[in-house]
Amino acid sequence: MRIEPPRPARLQGAAFYVKILIIIFLRIMALRAVQEAAYMRMVDLIIDKREGKTHTREEINYIIREYTAGNIPDYQMSAWLMAVCWQGMTEREVSELTSAMMHSGDVVDLSDLPGIKVDKHSTGGVGDTTTLVIAPLVAACGGTVAKMSGRGLGHTGGTLDKLESVPGVCIEKNIDEFKDIVRRIGLCVIGQSGNLVPADKLMYALRDVTGTVESIPLIASSIMSKKLAAGTDAIVLDVKCGTGAFMHTPEQAKKLARTMVKIGDALGRKTVALITDMDQPLGMAVGNGLEVREAIEVLSGKIKEGDMLYEVCMLLAENMLMLSGLAEDDREARAKLTKAIETGAGLKKLEQMLTALGARDAKACIADPDTLCTVKKKVPVYLNGEGYITGMHAADIGNAAQKLGAGRAEKTDIIDPAVGLVMHKRRGDFVKAGEPVATMYVNDESRLEEAVKTLRGAIELGAEKPKHEPMVYDVIK
Repeated sequence: MRIEPPRPARLQGAAFYVKILIIIFLRIMALRAVQEAAYMRMVDLIIDKREGKTHTREEINYIIREYTAGNIPDYQMSAWLMAVCWQGMTEREVSELTSAMMHSGDVVDLSDLPGIKVDKHSTGGVGDTTTLVIAPLVAACGGTVAKMSGRGLGHTGGTLDKLESVPGVCIEKNIDEFKDIVRRIGLCVIGQSGNLVPADKLMYALRDVTGTVESIPLIASSIMSKKLAAGTDAIVLDVKCGTGAFMHTPEQAKKLARTMVKIGDALGRKTVALITDMDQPLGMAVGNGLEVREAIEVLSGKIKEGDMLYEVCMLLAENMLMLSGLAEDDREARAKLTKAIETGAGLKKLEQMLTALGARDAKACIADPDTLCTVKKKVPVYLNGEGYITGMHAADIGNAAQKLGAGRAEKTDIIDPAVGLVMHKRRGDFVKAGEPVATMYVNDESRLEEAVKTLRGAIELGAEKPKHEPMVYDVIK
């Protein structure tokens, strides 16, 4: 048994004084927080922002901390949110607002997982099946994809709803289970667990009913606080623009993308944003089981290079590989991703993830994905007349699928995972008289007529072929 020599009295005394100083420092910080709360008044901060003044970090922390704690009433927070809508925020304010929201609850620690943890986020769209394609592909190329995702509401689809269309899948996992799956197979997608970003939940519910949703500082901080709290090292953002997106123009989307990239950089995360088109559905399928089937078709090599869904998936995955340090440039990344499709490695990763999430027979599901969208009736939809498709209102196409039961009008609505629609034409295609433009997958016919009317109204025909529009408008780094 080794006996340690006694520490010199001088060192023991120094350690004692260090402890005393730490205690004094912590008490000073606690007292400072109390003093800040004592002299700050929410009404003064509302007036300051209404007049276009900038908040200090302490003021932003106070607003988020006290509102989350229930000490600031909704009517005052509503006034402040409206002031932000009118006056905006500086880059520093937005970063500090994001940080305060991020730390309003739990922050996931993924540091014990190997490699650079990468996530992808879409601002929401129609036929946006990218996560179910790129997460397995990136993992098959050696990446680590740890993603917490959301449900669909209104015309947009949710990744969690798509996963749950596979029988047996459970997306409710605790953090330890989540990390174990990522450690074993390199990827996992689950619903938000724990007490992540409670400030955003409270603020978003308030913004939704007070006309304060349309504010880039508030949108950016809402998205990025959740992504940062989820613990990943790098984030690829898919910012949609067009008739099916929240940002209707490329200029609006670029402004939002730049704001989010700057937030990521300021808070120590590698962040890249792609501006992608949502003037029409990204994939041809709109509906949960239908979109899983389409994702399987991409990973199986049945959907080829040049297809919109294929190309956007590859561009997102390329950037995920580059941020992960697994490819020097997009050409190397594309070659690795193509190989993962050709060898079936990406499809195998999807099967492994579905199995880890509880799927009863993931292998059978992937072998015959038609079982995910078996319905009572398939209804072809025809347009009046013929011509080139000159315009598509993607949000209305999503709404048509939602009326069939594929989406929610309210958060409490029950989804039918098998129903939805499959488009047969894209913008710029010619539609002949008597040729179906889409097929609806139907179980409940109570709103079928309404859904058909909505879909027909979403498509514009013209005598001349419209000019080509890009799938990707820009990449913001």
